[in-house]
Amino acid sequence: MMPRAQLTTFLIVTSFLSTVPYLGAPVHGGVLTSYDVSSLDIMSKIHTDHDATTKASSDFGHIVHATPNGVFRPTFPADIAALIRLSLSQPTPFTVAPRGKGHSSRGQAFAPGGIVVDMSALGDHGHHTSHRIDVSVDRMYVDAGGEQLWIDVLHTALKHGLTPRVWTDYLRITVGGTLSNAGIGGQAFRHGPQISNIHELDVVTGMGEMITCSPEVNSALFFAVLGGLGQFGVITRARIRLEPAPKRVKWVRIAYSDVHPFTTDQELLISKWASGSGFDYVEGQVQLNRTLTQGRRSSSFFSATDLARLTGLAIDTGSVAIYYIEGAMYYDDNTAASVDQKLDALLEELSFVRGFVFVRDASYVEFLDRVGREEQNLRSAGAWDVPHPWLNLFVPRSRILHFDAAVFKGILRNANPVGLILMYPMNKDMWDDRMTAMTPDEDVFYAVGLLRSAVAGGSGGDVEQLERENAAVLELCDLAGGGIGCRQYLPHHASRDGWRRHFGAKWGRVADLKARYDPRAILSPGQGIFPPPPPPSPQPPAAGEPITAS
Repeated sequence: MMPRAQLTTFLIVTSFLSTVPYLGAPVHGGVLTSYDVSSLDIMSKIHTDHDATTKASSDFGHIVHATPNGVFRPTFPADIAALIRLSLSQPTPFTVAPRGKGHSSRGQAFAPGGIVVDMSALGDHGHHTSHRIDVSVDRMYVDAGGEQLWIDVLHTALKHGLTPRVWTDYLRITVGGTLSNAGIGGQAFRHGPQISNIHELDVVTGMGEMITCSPEVNSALFFAVLGGLGQFGVITRARIRLEPAPKRVKWVRIAYSDVHPFTTDQELLISKWASGSGFDYVEGQVQLNRTLTQGRRSSSFFSATDLARLTGLAIDTGSVAIYYIEGAMYYDDNTAASVDQKLDALLEELSFVRGFVFVRDASYVEFLDRVGREEQNLRSAGAWDVPHPWLNLFVPRSRILHFDAAVFKGILRNANPVGLILMYPMNKDMWDDRMTAMTPDEDVFYAVGLLRSAVAGGSGGDVEQLERENAAVLELCDLAGGGIGCRQYLPHHASRDGWRRHFGAKWGRVADLKARYDPRAILSPGQGIFPPPPPPSPQPPAAGEPITAS
C-alpha cells in the first residue's frame, strides 16, 4: 500500500494534472514511471490556489495583469533546474518566470498560463530559513542568493565593516532582479551600474543547466545574463564586489532655476570620480512648477519652510521647473574633521542659486534606505499600492537640453505629477558593452525617470492621461522617426520590431544567445522579446501505419 504522505502527494499531482494537462508527467496504465516519481517533489511545490496565482498576476505597476497556472516555491536552485527540465519534457513546454518582489511595472515577471517561480522561497527549509548571504572579508566580496534583498545584503556586509559599491535608490528588491536589468543609482558615475561590480554568477539556463560563470569561465553566459532581462537564465547567486563602508554621509541638495547650470554642474561633478574631491553619489531631480505650488507640503528631506522657499523661487523666477542636484559625501571617524571643508570647497565650484543649499547629516544606512522610509509614509497614506505607469530612459548628453525643452517645458508643462522625476548623468566608460544592457552611444548620458503614480482623487489619478504623456515622450525619443535617440531602461516594447530597435547592433548577438541558452523561449515571457514557439504540428502517419480515431 502507498504510504499516506505519498498518496497525498500523488493526489495533489493528479489533481493538478487534471487542471493543467500539459504540466503532467506521463502515466501509463495508472502506474507512475520512474520519471514521474522523480518529478513528484517538484510538482508538490507548484501551488495553484487562488491566493498564490492572484498575487503572481499583478506587480508594482498595477497596469497589466496576467494569471499563471501555478506558482513554484523552490527550496534549492536545483529545484528550478528540475522545473525547467520538466517543462522541456512536455510536447509544448510551459513558460517559467522568476519573480522576486514583483517590483516590475509592465508585467515583466509574468508567466501567463505558465509557472511563476517565487524566488523568495529559496533557502526556506521549513523549520529555519538560510539567508544565503556569505561575506569574504579577505577577498572583499559577498555571495548573495538571487532572491536576497539588497537591504539584507547591506546589513550583512556592514557587520564586517564592508559594503557593496553601487546601490539602487530602493533597497527592498532582489539581487537577481536588479542584475537582470543593470542596477543604477547615484554611485554609478563612479563605479558603473551594479552589473559592472559582479565577479561571478550561478545561473540556471533555459535548458535546465546549472552553470557557474564569470568573465573568465563561461563568459558568454555571464555577460548575457547581466542586463539580460531574464532571457538567458535565472540568477541564483551573485558574487558582489565590496569596499570599506563609511559611517556617515553629508547629504546635500542644491537648487537651480535654469537647466543649463544644472546640467553643467552635474557633468562637472561626475568628471571628478577619479580625483576624490567630489561627491560619492550624484543624482538630480526635476520639480515642476505646479508640483511645488499645488503639491503636498511635506517631504522626507525638506522642511515646510524649505518647501515654501523653493515655491517662492519658482514663482519669483517664473521657471517652469526647479532642478535639484542631490549629492552625498561619505565620511568616517578619520575624515570627520575635514568633510565640511571638503564640501564647502566643492560647492564653491558650482553655479546653483545662492542660499539654496540644504544639508543633512545622516548615517550611511539612513541615507541608503531613504526610499524605504518614504515607502512607509506612502503606505500609511494609501498611496503605495496604486498604478505606477513609470517610464525610465537613457538620454544622450547631446540631446538632454532638447529633451528638457520638449518634455518638461512642453509635454509636461502643465502637469502636476504625484511622484518623482529623476535626471542625472552617468559615464559610459563605466559600463561593459559585452553585457546585454543598452545605453546611448555617447560618453555621457542621462538617466531620466518619470516615476509618477496614479493616486485616486489626485490630479495624477488618470492612468490613461499619464500613459498618453508617456507615449508622447516615447514618440519624441524615437530615433527611427528622427527623434532624440533615447534608450529605455527597464524597457517595455509592444512589438518585435521595437525590441530590434532597442538592441540595435546587438540584436543578432542577443538572438544567438537566446537560441543557445533558452532555445524553446520559455524564460521570462512577460518581457515579450521572444515569443514561445507554437505547439508542434501533428505528424502524418508513416506509410502503412493505421489511422485511428482520436
